[in-house]
Amino acid sequence: MGPDTAVPLGAFVTAIVIAIGVPLARAYSRRMDAAPRNPQIPNEVMARLERIEQAIDSVALEVERISEGQRFTTKLLSEGKSVSDARQSAPTGMPARDRTT
Repeated sequence: MGPDTAVPLGAFVTAIVIAIGVPLARAYSRRMDAAPRNPQIPNEVMARLERIEQAIDSVALEVERISEGQRFTTKLLSEGKSVSDARQSAPTGMPARDRTT
């Protein structure tokens, strides 16, 4: 192989490497870009997330029950207070300064 054939042979090898290497590099970069789009969540993590979701639902249900009980108690107390206020302001036939409460 003489110096006259080294330059054309080098150009030919470079063209082959570029022709094969560029599509391989593109395919590799596309594969790396697509990997985060389809993350695989392990089954253990999915099971744990489902248990957490069920626990949160249970807590939410209990909080709702507690708030309903609180509303009911507040309603009863306010009704009882208005009844006792009505009894105190009802006329008894005596002057107000003579009434004892």
